[in-house]
Amino acid sequence: MLKQYNSSIVSTQVVRALRSATVIVDAEQADGTLLDSVASYTAMVALAELNGDPPPIDGSDATTELLAHLFDVQKLLYLGSSCIYPRECNQPMTEAMLLTGALEPTNEPYAIAKIAGIKLCQAYRRQYGSDFISVMPTNLYGPGDNYHPEYSHVVAALIRRFHEAKLSGARNVVVWGTGTPRREFLHVDDMADAAVFAMDEYSAEQFLNVGTGTDIPIIDLARLVAEVVGYAGQIRTDPGKPDGTPRKMMDVTALRTLGWVAPTSLEDGLKLYYAWFLANAATIRQ
Repeated sequence: MLKQYNSSIVSTQVVRALRSATVIVDAEQADGTLLDSVASYTAMVALAELNGDPPPIDGSDATTELLAHLFDVQKLLYLGSSCIYPRECNQPMTEAMLLTGALEPTNEPYAIAKIAGIKLCQAYRRQYGSDFISVMPTNLYGPGDNYHPEYSHVVAALIRRFHEAKLSGARNVVVWGTGTPRREFLHVDDMADAAVFAMDEYSAEQFLNVGTGTDIPIIDLARLVAEVVGYAGQIRTDPGKPDGTPRKMMDVTALRTLGWVAPTSLEDGLKLYYAWFLANAATIRQ
């Protein structure tokens, strides 16, 4: 299912969490009435996957927001991304830093699309009073991720590399880039929990950062993954590969003030993730 439509890991986990909390329902309920609440397009794709249905017609968050408005959806959760912030952003990144500088060139189109989604939610709220809210997750990891050797996210890539190196007895594992950039990581189940919390407890125009408020150098992340996997060889960096943004850490003061704090530590999350990887090795997304 996940391979068919290629939705993000957070979307699937968020849909499961929202559904189990009865915050999200299918596009048409048993009595034929419209849904009361929904997450943004990426989550709607995941909902289609879980139901065994085709994805929505138009692959855009704008389409979801328009439909939510036209059919008088009572609440909508828009899932953004931390890439909306400028490349050279002050750290940690507060919500007020949106559009204060140039974006990271390597993901600028994606970031612009996400920013447009935020602004559209705000516009519907201002013009029509729609209860549309937005949350911006930090870097996510966890079950259901993509493990492609070139296109996967950093945690999934490291899990696979160190696992395969352990099995093959490789003397070293190469980590792309210098290893110096710092990144923040949030377990996808925690993100799903935060989404349920936001749907229950939050209603305002300002989007919310969702993260842990702590970060780690990529080389230290690699060492931690190696320890969790049980790989005892050497770790080398490849400075010829791009580093991307030097540092990305969310300021999560606003969400903490509301009462939500990420419960899963990075080490514990990686252990859970690797256990899932081992149990699902035959069916993981490549």
